[in-house]
Amino acid sequence: MEKRRIGNSDLLVSKMGLGCMSLGTEESSAKEIVQHALENGINYLDTADLYDFGQNEEIVGNAIRDVRDDIILATKVGNRWDDVEDGWRWDPSKSYIKSAVKDSLSRLKVDYIDLYQLHGGTIEDNFEETIEAFEELKKEGLIRHYGISSIRPNVIKRFLSSSSIDSVMMQYSLLDRRPEEWMDLLDENKVSIVARGPLAKGLLSEKMLSKASAKMKEDGYLDYSYQELEETLKSIHGKLGDNRSMNELALQYILAHESVGAVIPGASSVQQLQENINAVNAGPLSSEELDMLKQLTKLSRYEQHRD
Repeated sequence: MEKRRIGNSDLLVSKMGLGCMSLGTEESSAKEIVQHALENGINYLDTADLYDFGQNEEIVGNAIRDVRDDIILATKVGNRWDDVEDGWRWDPSKSYIKSAVKDSLSRLKVDYIDLYQLHGGTIEDNFEETIEAFEELKKEGLIRHYGISSIRPNVIKRFLSSSSIDSVMMQYSLLDRRPEEWMDLLDENKVSIVARGPLAKGLLSEKMLSKASAKMKEDGYLDYSYQELEETLKSIHGKLGDNRSMNELALQYILAHESVGAVIPGASSVQQLQENINAVNAGPLSSEELDMLKQLTKLSRYEQHRD
């Protein structure tokens, strides 16, 4: 599978990574999915300390134990659940980050993390303290590079101006094109987008509207009413679906943008993973296909947290 560089780092990742949040807690099934990913050229695994309250990191660690040196391993920090009953709280403090990384390393059974990401953030956070923690962890060799997972423009801009991040994880799909507004700025700073949610909760898979929840049917999805969602998906499938699957259209659209270092759909089964592997290994979209998809979908923008 083609590899791309994350930001200005030396991390070369498969253009599709495996988002591990959907692996579940049944270890044998999860390990089977991870193994299938590795056998098909995926070298980039993304987890978080919050997923299943640490169990996801443990499962991922067990699955990659014998191939650690071949893996680009990413995890996240900031949602603290060790001192909260039935939930978690936001804590981007230096002391917590430097403590949490050791817990993640222990659960993952590794000596270092390739890409450590702040799992959220607000403009009110103490950025200097957070950045200092990541920089110290780099010097200590516990992490190789760091990034953030955020869709807030003001947070992204603050990190771009004040830190050496290499990536910003953003929700990005044909039904959520908000990151496109920020691609030029990210490119100027040599920071890559890691695209999560590329199939828009399954709406952009072959199952399309059968994946719509009761809430979606009532409220729609982001800027789309349910009726608009129906019309948009029907148009995409009708105009471009003869030669490509919906997964192909969705994933190839994201990968057509050079700002994207990797797309990381989740997978809860080997079959689902293979569908996405087939999609990213298909030929890239033509300029005509790209233009058509842009015409059929909305170019939305972030209205909040801009300044």
